[in-house]
Amino acid sequence: MLSISQLNQYYSESHTLWDVDLELEEGKCNCLMGRNGVGKTTLLNCIMGLQPVRSGRIVFKGEDIVAVNAEKRASMGIGYVPQGRQIFPLLTVHENLQIGLGARKDKLKTIPEFIYELFPVLKDMLNRRGGDLSGGQQQQLAIGRALVVDPSLLILDEPTEGIQPNIVHEIGDIIRQLTTDIGLTVLLVEQKLPIVRRIADNFSILDRGRKVAAGPIDQLSDELIKKYLTV
Repeated sequence: MLSISQLNQYYSESHTLWDVDLELEEGKCNCLMGRNGVGKTTLLNCIMGLQPVRSGRIVFKGEDIVAVNAEKRASMGIGYVPQGRQIFPLLTVHENLQIGLGARKDKLKTIPEFIYELFPVLKDMLNRRGGDLSGGQQQQLAIGRALVVDPSLLILDEPTEGIQPNIVHEIGDIIRQLTTDIGLTVLLVEQKLPIVRRIADNFSILDRGRKVAAGPIDQLSDELIKKYLTV
């Protein structure tokens, strides 16, 4: 699905990602972990074409997409929910969802019904402005908007940050449903260990811009957690 090899990225002359390799297993939830500031969001931005890559390859469905612009990457089937959600607060829920339709290959003009099945609250609030929703509702809207694109890969950057516990559990259930029932491939950046252990199939850990560990989620040991994840 997605293969990253020998990826290097710089901010000016500051070397931020060092020879990063990453393989995503298709139809699984792949969790990218690490302390704040180690390069997780930078790596996601490189995947989405929002940050330039100095060297290395990003291969999506057999095609190297390093030179492909961000807009086209979305239309190729990569959905992205950035940290902080970044919905349009002055647009209605319906208008926010409609934005995703422009990247669909099939040119569908209506919001797929399964979005409302996943997030019933969005159907109840279609005419409310995005900025009037709670944090948890805004996160559901951001995920719903990314799913409208009809992605085969969904990238989520800390989707539970600042969300009340009951909605965190609900979002975890939805991510699990997307992988097990729909076969969607998910790349998840998440810091909360309980939800990672519950929904992730695989993990990779970044430290100071380098990948330092990876494997099935049952190999995420207390030793790795203490060395690379605890603050």
